[in-house]
Amino acid sequence: MKTEVQLQLKKDEKMLGYLKENSQWYKELNRDPQNYKKFVAAMKEKYKIRATDKIGEVVENIELVTSVLNVIS
Repeated sequence: MKTEVQLQLKKDEKMLGYLKENSQWYKELNRDPQNYKKFVAAMKEKYKIRATDKIGEVVENIELVTSVLNVIS
């Protein structure tokens, strides 16, 4: 695995945790460092830290507050 990829992985504990849980990524990252972008995308999808996940969570919270306010009034 290239040094740059290793350094990027060591910067973020979530990445290291995901890499340990999904060891097939070791092989993918060793074969082609360009797979790093796919690795990051898969990690973000698993841990739900994509922008779309955050927006969806905000919408759900707004709907919850709205329904509580409707029940109260």
